[in-house]
Amino acid sequence: MAKKIIEVDEVVVKFAGDSGDGMQLTGTQFSDTSALLGDDISTFPDYPAEIRAPVGTVGGVSGFQLHFGKIVDNPGDFCDVLVAMNPAALKANIRWVKDGGTIILDTDSFTDKNFAKAGFQQENLKEIYQDFNVIQAPMTTLTKETLVNSGLDNKSMVRSKNMFALGMVYCIFDRPLNYTEKFLDKKFVKKPNIAESNKKTLRSGFNYAVTIHAMPSYRVHSSNSLEKGRYRNMNGNTAAAWGLLAAAEKANLPFFLGSYPITPASEILVEISLRKDLGAKSFQAEDEIGGIVTAVGASFAGNLAATSTSGPGLALKSEAIGLAVITELPLVIVNVQRGGPSTGLPTKTEQSDLFQALYGRNGESPVPVIAASTPSNCFDYAFEAGKIALEHMTPVLLLTDGFLANGTEPWKIPSMADMPVIKHKIKPKGEGEYLPYKRDPETLAREWAIPGTEGYEHRVGGLEKMDLTGNVSYVPENHELMTKYRADKVQNLENVFPELKVEGDEDADLLVIAWGSTYGHITTAVRELNKEGCKVAHAHFNYINPLPKNTADVFGKYKKHLVCEMNLGQFAGYLDMKHPKFEYHKFNKIQGLPFTVVELKEKFKQLTGKN
Repeated sequence: MAKKIIEVDEVVVKFAGDSGDGMQLTGTQFSDTSALLGDDISTFPDYPAEIRAPVGTVGGVSGFQLHFGKIVDNPGDFCDVLVAMNPAALKANIRWVKDGGTIILDTDSFTDKNFAKAGFQQENLKEIYQDFNVIQAPMTTLTKETLVNSGLDNKSMVRSKNMFALGMVYCIFDRPLNYTEKFLDKKFVKKPNIAESNKKTLRSGFNYAVTIHAMPSYRVHSSNSLEKGRYRNMNGNTAAAWGLLAAAEKANLPFFLGSYPITPASEILVEISLRKDLGAKSFQAEDEIGGIVTAVGASFAGNLAATSTSGPGLALKSEAIGLAVITELPLVIVNVQRGGPSTGLPTKTEQSDLFQALYGRNGESPVPVIAASTPSNCFDYAFEAGKIALEHMTPVLLLTDGFLANGTEPWKIPSMADMPVIKHKIKPKGEGEYLPYKRDPETLAREWAIPGTEGYEHRVGGLEKMDLTGNVSYVPENHELMTKYRADKVQNLENVFPELKVEGDEDADLLVIAWGSTYGHITTAVRELNKEGCKVAHAHFNYINPLPKNTADVFGKYKKHLVCEMNLGQFAGYLDMKHPKFEYHKFNKIQGLPFTVVELKEKFKQLTGKN
């Protein structure tokens, strides 16, 4: 009897296991295959917070969730299919499985010892078996049987069980195996026996799933919403790195990144270090301070310079950011936010660095602050940060977070010819007198001179500068003048930044306000409520300091304003300072997790009286 095929427009799958079970690779392969088949996808890798969490414990669980189908704006709330490689993975993720969803277990790992490590009672399985479609598969045993003649040792054979799990899920969704097989051949080109063993295990898992009658079979309708073009699956960190490189290329300047590795921003440094073919220079400093001061020096020398970090590192960089402010040198600071304070939740996402980005420096130190909102548009806003820095001679803070940094989605590869022009402020040789703090009357940006250029000798440093000449000055009135210049230069960007746009129902009374990475979940919630007849609108901020010039006009069109953010209400407080005539309701989440569409819809309906 043929299996019933379940036809859906979208589906959510999660792979979960111990940090050594290869769940990130498994999830990446499934998402890459889906993307190559034309599906719209969004992913959410979830890493353990501890590098060496005890094996088999909930703290050591590594997960990879992906949402794919027709129209996908977020990684999904609840799973249709969960693969749990041990009791800890099941315990950590059972609440995220849809009622009646499918759970695939590696029963070889469900031993008394592993139940004890996870703090999970075997009796709980009875209830799970009643509420979900549980597939019990002895993956470890079947993997070893598959590879009995492979010549691999026991440990190496067991490592391949993630490919068995992947093969099973490929069967459920009728995915081809060839993309992963090609990947394995390339990855293990110098170890063909490893490649062949993994491919054999992948096929074994697929064939095993074919024989299981209780195994569901899905047909997911592919997306037709993507524009024609060349795409790749892109995460936010790689996108940010490429955006910075693109800005340097467009400005015809060398690029320099001075950074110190820190979760979840380290991949930016890794990606730039791989791009020597584009002339990029990267420097892994001994600490966060060393990272940014080398970038300030590179900027002084005529590079588009950047530094990347997360919240704890941003705290250490604050004095050097002030140096870039007072010297008025172009610099991009990418802050990939994570849970805090202190070490906090290093692998979990949060939006709690907003006030730090806006105000976390001594003295009057205004800098433009912008925020990416999807993994792929980290490219656009990194490029934009470089453009602002170079054209306005200022450090720029770009905010992303762990959710964007590690998550992936399809990204249409742009043509450099179509990217906006970037006009830097380097003064060409032989153009007469050079006054380092002579300003463009429109932007207030000063001119930039490369050290060693004849006739353009000048001094920079942390002491206050004299207007025009840049000499050290302790004149009170001059300090006030220069302070106002620096503030006005940043505020004038409101004339450059695009106006705030609104999505959703134009006749809504409720305006949902948000910034950064909450975009995908909120836009989905608003779209679904609009289809259900609930009038809600959505204004999402990518430009934060200064705010878009039409912000007050937009807010004035709505009776209620709800600010959603993953902190205790920092953006709501900032808006209250800038536009105090409006009342701001707040919806906050500080759990190291993104919002869910379900909880957003419930809150929106509550404020619209639709509950």
